[in-house]
Amino acid sequence: MSVPANGKKATQYRWESMPREVISPVIERRLVTGDRLMVAHVYIKKGGIVPLHSHDNEQVTYILEGVLRLWVGAEGSPEQKVHDVHAGEVLVIPSNLPHRAQALEDTLDVDVFCPPRQDWLDKTDGYLRGGEKK
Repeated sequence: MSVPANGKKATQYRWESMPREVISPVIERRLVTGDRLMVAHVYIKKGGIVPLHSHDNEQVTYILEGVLRLWVGAEGSPEQKVHDVHAGEVLVIPSNLPHRAQALEDTLDVDVFCPPRQDWLDKTDGYLRGGEKK
């Protein structure tokens, strides 16, 4: 394997070989992080809730399995929209746009963030760790 002049090299991962981080009784995840982006497999059990939050990171949510209902926009505002994102569908969430979610089925969600979510890396994502199920 040759290493480019800048000293960087490619890194390959296999999702199934990586341990799942248990966030709550209904949410688990696996993370792959580069210098400027993060890819996460997020496993949410049916009924699992991702509470309302926002972040500076741009987010792309791609559902591989299941259905995730997302409320996007400020709570109670006329601009708030509900999106049911099914397997094979993608939702792009701009920076600082409030959103919350509920799994309508057991769901495998691929989230891509730019830049990486520092709160996920240092485990200060308390809003998610409550992970109630309704």
